[in-house]
Amino acid sequence: MAAPHSASAVQPLHSGKPAAAIVDSDVRQEEALSRTEAGKVITAIDRTRDNIGTVRKTTKLDTVDIVFLTDAARSEGGPPPAIENKVKQHQEDVAELRQEIEANALLFNAIDSRRVQAEDVLAVEFENPGKVVIYAAAKPPK
Repeated sequence: MAAPHSASAVQPLHSGKPAAAIVDSDVRQEEALSRTEAGKVITAIDRTRDNIGTVRKTTKLDTVDIVFLTDAARSEGGPPPAIENKVKQHQEDVAELRQEIEANALLFNAIDSRRVQAEDVLAVEFENPGKVVIYAAAKPPK
């Protein structure tokens, strides 16, 4: 008897709240090469520990930019050594960041809307209070 009652406390998938959160945010995407964005990505990876808390607290954003690092996708052999080494150096923080993105309805729905898996997210960068850039080692959906 306790299981059905406790399940009602969980946010139902059909509640519309995640969809409303994404509607209020402009989700944009761009394609880039990891070698041209390496400096920004490495800096963002270095800030992952600080950004985890911001991801956790984020409930509204004006803009979510998803940067597809197409040459860093798994199908292309993964990120270049400089980025891959930085991810390994911060692997626990990057893993926690990915978990926080999956737990954040707004950010999860933003990446999901572009078919990005959390495990492909390399870093996030909050550029101002209303904007986040998500760097993903992935190719955009066709």
